[in-house]
Parts: sequence; C-alpha cells; structure tokens
Amino acid sequence: MATHGKKACVLFFAKAPKRADVKTRLAAEVGKKAAVELYRCFVEDTFSLLQRLDIPVRVYFHPAEAEADFVQWLGGEYNFIPQAGENLGARIKNAFYDAFEAGFSICLALGADSPDVPAAYIELALAALESDRVVIGPASDGGYYLVGFTKESFVPESFENILWSTPLVFGQTIEILKKRGSNIYQLPRWYDIDTLADLNLLMLRNKHTYFRRSKTFRYVKANRLWSKVNV
Repeated sequence: MATHGKKACVLFFAKAPKRADVKTRLAAEVGKKAAVELYRCFVEDTFSLLQRLDIPVRVYFHPAEAEADFVQWLGGEYNFIPQAGENLGARIKNAFYDAFEAGFSICLALGADSPDVPAAYIELALAALESDRVVIGPASDGGYYLVGFTKESFVPESFENILWSTPLVFGQTIEILKKRGSNIYQLPRWYDIDTLADLNLLMLRNKHTYFRRSKTFRYVKANRLWSKVNV
C-alpha cells in the first residue's frame, strides 16, 4: 500500500500457537488447549482484517525455529522474520528498524490480542502517518494495541525502559514521546483479550457486528467458553 507516495506496511507479531506460553492468563481460566485454539483464531481473524485492507504484512514470529510452521499456516506470500531482542520493547524496535531498512516509510506494529479492532482505526492510523506523526492506540489494560511511525518520526527510545505487561505501558510511552516532541495522534481506546472477562466483553460488543462471523466468535460459541453471556 502506498500512502501519498509513502510505502506502508503492518508489522505483525505472533507466537507459534503450539507453545505452552500462549495466552497464559486466559489459559488459566479456559484451559491450555482452548487458549491455544483461541490464539490461533485471533491471528487468523486479524489477518482477515488486514487482507480486507490490502496492506502488506511482515510477520515477526517467535520462536525462530517455527518459520516453516508459520509459512504453512499463514501462506507463503508474506515476509516471515524471526523476532530479535531480549524483551518485547527490543523486539518491536528492531522490527521497525528492519522494515525501514527494507524500504517501507510508514509502519504499524500490531499483535493478535485485539482481534476485533475496527478496520477504521487502522485506516485512521495510516491517514495520520501521512504527515509524519506518531500513532498509538491505548488498550483497556493500560498498554496499547497499535503503534505506528514513519521513518522520520520514529522514536526508538519509546521502546526502552518500559515496564512491559503492566498497566503503566501506555503512560510511560506517551511520556517519552512527549519529551521527544513527537506529534502524537491517539486512536480510540480498544480492548486486549487476556482473560475470560475480556472474552465475555468481546462476545457482548459483537452480538450484532460483522465479527459475529469471525473464527473467534464461532469458536467461543461452539465451545461455550463465555460465562453469563447470552449470544
């Protein structure tokens, strides 16, 4: 996808769905097998969204030896790059460096924890990045579900010294960006799916949306994983 002459892509972060550490908090409530299957649904539904938007995707996967599994699962038309770095911040930062070196000038980093994120939010992010802004989408748990930079607006320090997997992530990131004088475009808040309560809310808010046809929605209904939700 070219945006006013700028070449854009999504940096998609994913773990192999066979790993025992996928969606650990959710696994504690629904079981490891269901959590792995849900994560697989999350990834496939997010990919379905990106295909509708017709934007190039670079898949940053983990672990490094799982490349063949990812190619078989998601198809060979994507670029598959192993994640590199000692922590989440380093892995995201290095992915931006990698994509900019590959010739992209607008990059959005996205994971699979928000499978029903509206397509309109990604389109808003791309539009905002046309003017070399920084884009960030706050998540309900205090983190963020999307972050985007142009090559010119990139702030690598925004991934350093962050208390990852805590409610402080978004606030700490914004503070760094403001200190650097970034022109920040904040997307509407959206929801990560980390617990059974999060899954219940996803089912409730999508009772009458297109996401009702998603793999995630159908899997939850078929396996009766929601609680006290009449869908």
